[in-house]
Amino acid sequence: MKKEKFNIITDSCIPLPLENIDTDQIVPARFLKATTREGFGENLFRDWRYDKEGNTIEDFVLNNPKYKGCILVAGKNFGCGSSREHAAWAIADYGFRVVVSSFFADIHKNNELNNFVLPVVVSEGFLKELFDSIDADPSTQVTVDLPAQRITNNATGKSENFEINGYKKHCLMNGLDDIDFLLSNKDRIEEYEHKCQK
Repeated sequence: MKKEKFNIITDSCIPLPLENIDTDQIVPARFLKATTREGFGENLFRDWRYDKEGNTIEDFVLNNPKYKGCILVAGKNFGCGSSREHAAWAIADYGFRVVVSSFFADIHKNNELNNFVLPVVVSEGFLKELFDSIDADPSTQVTVDLPAQRITNNATGKSENFEINGYKKHCLMNGLDDIDFLLSNKDRIEEYEHKCQK
């Protein structure tokens, strides 16, 4: 798993203006046999990217060369359905660092955070305007400022603040997973245990 420190990201976007995208659409169940995170990106949205013969479906957005970037912009209720973490593995392994939507399924949202992908919840109005901007110009860029908890549509200059758990924000900004965080506080934990033993 990539543990890149997260600060401010400015990039173009991949638009996926569909609501209720579930985890089986993100990564189909038949690809869940692996137990490591590597290689899941090639099966991200597999049944939308390829037909049954394995041929590329040209009009799907991930196969369209005019859309690039590490920011996925998706419709409302992203990551619903089963709680499989493999869906977040696929998103991260493909190279996305941010997913923007007006609503995330809670478990999937936490799975993204645990895999160093930032889920950004915006208003439905902001999301619609962002889709419109990308439709008008596929090179439209978005700035996601994690320290300030702010997202900006650079085409219009419109910004919104977003919420994030303080602990997860710290971990993302410092490239720490839960184990790394515990190890970084080893001395403080041992000091506390020592005091409790007195």
